[in-house]
Amino acid sequence: MKIHLIAIGGSAMHNMALALHHKGFEVSGSDDAIFEPSKTRLNKHGLLPTEMGWFDEKITSDLDSIILGMHARIDNPELAKAKKLGIPIFSYPEYIYEQSKNKKRVVIGGSHGKTSITAMILHVLKNLNIDCDYMVGAQLEGFDTMVKLSHEAPIIILEGDEYLSSPIDRRSKFHLYQPHIAVLSGIAWDHINAFPTFEMYVDQFRIFKNMVTETLIYCSEDEHLNTLAKEETKCKLVPYSTPEHNIENGITAIGNTKLLIFGNHNLQNLNAAKLVCNELGVSDTDFYHKIATFKGASNRLELVKKTETSAIYKDFAHSPSKLKATSSAMKKQFKGRTLIACMELHSFSSLNEKFLKEYKGCMNEPDTAIVYFSPEAIAHKELEPITKEQVYLAFERKDLLVFTNSTKLNKHLKSLECENQNLLIMSSGDFNGMEFKKLIK
Repeated sequence: MKIHLIAIGGSAMHNMALALHHKGFEVSGSDDAIFEPSKTRLNKHGLLPTEMGWFDEKITSDLDSIILGMHARIDNPELAKAKKLGIPIFSYPEYIYEQSKNKKRVVIGGSHGKTSITAMILHVLKNLNIDCDYMVGAQLEGFDTMVKLSHEAPIIILEGDEYLSSPIDRRSKFHLYQPHIAVLSGIAWDHINAFPTFEMYVDQFRIFKNMVTETLIYCSEDEHLNTLAKEETKCKLVPYSTPEHNIENGITAIGNTKLLIFGNHNLQNLNAAKLVCNELGVSDTDFYHKIATFKGASNRLELVKKTETSAIYKDFAHSPSKLKATSSAMKKQFKGRTLIACMELHSFSSLNEKFLKEYKGCMNEPDTAIVYFSPEAIAHKELEPITKEQVYLAFERKDLLVFTNSTKLNKHLKSLECENQNLLIMSSGDFNGMEFKKLIK
């Protein structure tokens, strides 16, 4: 098979390129800019384009398929040439389905926890030597790529994102996977640029629910999922919630199993992963034995540095529900310590004046709450500017600290005392290139 990827440099796309290369396909690609780690990883396998840009001469009639990344625009010259030649064009999720038609498909959906649940399932299956293909939204310890597509594996575990599939396919990604087994972890409004009303957003999950053919595992602690569960459903429904647990000396345990992770959301994620593994024939005993060594997915309440009296954690959290859950987990786990929580407004939704009000009260639990946003990032995204005052009013916390300059924020964080205090950094961005490693030192 000869496959060409338009916008090969993206996080998901370059992993797809590597997966198809490992499967034995002939892979080529283009992009107008490729950054690390994609650049080095593609170069290592001879897949890095020799020149940046779009070149319609790369699109030839001997190509079997084109995979179109979200980064490409509708008027991309390579896309136009592919259409003219009649070459089959797939979005990223469409092509994953094409490669998994004969496998049992497990899809993990929800506004939060998708990556963690998927990572937990993969950790357990790998350590039990159960072969499976996968696609996950973070680089996991012990896994070479974020995507694996083989000829042999009978199962595929897919993180199911509700965002749009491609510039020419406005369907939610997880609508294309046609799951046998699925998880829904919760619904909290996100992606306001694609789904401008909460009702439109919820509809994406309703459509997904109705596609599941065997078993839907859902979080019964989420009111919106409970509403969907009451609607007519053709598959088996399995609810889950936070399992009984105890915390002693900063370590969370379920029964006799001591865990390396913590927080109610992570424990809910663990329960969802266990139920999926049960559906795949894994016993509770085997699951708990293997999950005890799970450290967490990258950037998901990830420990960065710790001492006897302090710690720095980072988390991908950016939506209101995620900020609240992660802050609460830190306070519950380290009861004797002060918590400084710092978050970045970075996503399209979070930088939207209409959506800002959704953040009311979500940063009330930390002892010190800091919000950062970049006016330059807002301009780059071509959004209406927001002000510090709007942020203060939205979060409704009188002592909230708001920064718009990452250098000043970095200086402030370095000035803080570390003794008996934790720092939680939350963002889907990078605080405009804040020197995180120096901050840790």
